Amino acid sequence: MTGRSRRRCRLAAALLTALACLPVSAARAATPPAPATRASGVVTWAASADRMGEGTAGQGYRLVVRTSVGGDDLRVRFSNAFGDRPLTLDGVHAGLRAQSAALRPGSNRPLTFGGSRAVTVPAGAAVWSDPLPGRVPAGADLVVSLRTPDAAGPATGHWMAMQTSYTGPGDHTAEESGAGWTGTTGSWWYLDSVSVRPSRAADGAVAALGDSLTDGWQSTTDLNRRWPDYLARRLRTAGTTVQGVANEGISGNKVLADGAGQAALHRLDRDVLSQPGVRTVFLFEGVNDLKAHTGVTAADLVAGYREIARRAHAAGKCVVAATVGPFKGWPEWDPPAEAVRQEVNAYLRGSAEFDAVTDFDRVLRSPYDPERMLPFFDGGDHVHPNDKGMQALADAVDLNRLDCAR
Repeated sequence: MTGRSRRRCRLAAALLTALACLPVSAARAATPPAPATRASGVVTWAASADRMGEGTAGQGYRLVVRTSVGGDDLRVRFSNAFGDRPLTLDGVHAGLRAQSAALRPGSNRPLTFGGSRAVTVPAGAAVWSDPLPGRVPAGADLVVSLRTPDAAGPATGHWMAMQTSYTGPGDHTAEESGAGWTGTTGSWWYLDSVSVRPSRAADGAVAALGDSLTDGWQSTTDLNRRWPDYLARRLRTAGTTVQGVANEGISGNKVLADGAGQAALHRLDRDVLSQPGVRTVFLFEGVNDLKAHTGVTAADLVAGYREIARRAHAAGKCVVAATVGPFKGWPEWDPPAEAVRQEVNAYLRGSAEFDAVTDFDRVLRSPYDPERMLPFFDGGDHVHPNDKGMQALADAVDLNRLDCAR
């Protein structure tokens, strides 16, 4: 190294030291970068955004979610997709749960957005936090705490979480104690995605696009027994390259028509294709289109499936489709709807338009009445599986087909 090179290195080191020692006030005086709208890494948890009730000014939320894949550099995404005005969030923290609303000592740390402790999400938009150094375990209860100082108008979130989270007035987001969190909620508010940077051996994810069967209705609350949860545990044990799981189910959702959430066709980009690291879209939806008696034909539903596959393939994703499960005994069941279901399933079983097909109908149906769910798997309403049925669905997925190397 020449003398001039050595002098330049000493000068650079001195400048770095000076920058590191700047007082906080000087660091804040600089204009922070804008919050990120995209994230690298792999999605480890997600829930589809939907329209909620009115936002509450000054409300605090301590939201509990279960990670699938572990990794470093945690990032969270907040959505204002259905808001009609900007949404400000502050005091955002992330930690690991000990029990109820209490966190493990030393785990609760502040998140920033473009270097700032607060973020304003424009109406109709979403933002990612900055990466948070440190490792987040797989299969852990991650807790994201936030406050909405001036929220008003329509809120964005996920109504049917099948998970108890916590609410409270005032600002208790930095506290690891659960004492300030005196209320509970069965919904996730504003938070719709979490990503990590996993090891190279587990660098992909699957996004399950579905309705209440994927959302987890009739599974046991607070025990993470939705079929995507069981799938995440299988993937982790198998050590596959695809280990992240995003649950993009909405109760009552349809493929073709808006209603309980935007139709799968209308939310595909936001809820699925925007998720970091997704390699495979797992499509399990259609029973609500059939039982709604809106005149949907097999040809209509097949056209919707084809459109989802086309768009996912164009984005470089694999697509696995699942057959529509039995629902005889549900009040809206009738022979015409059953005939459409059988026609749709026959198409799926013989189609070459997907990278794989999983026969969930065959898993769930009774051998004595194939139009009806096996009683051992029936959650009680004849359309939604119980915990055992959810596990059977996950067990039926061919893990090797979740990465088609597109």
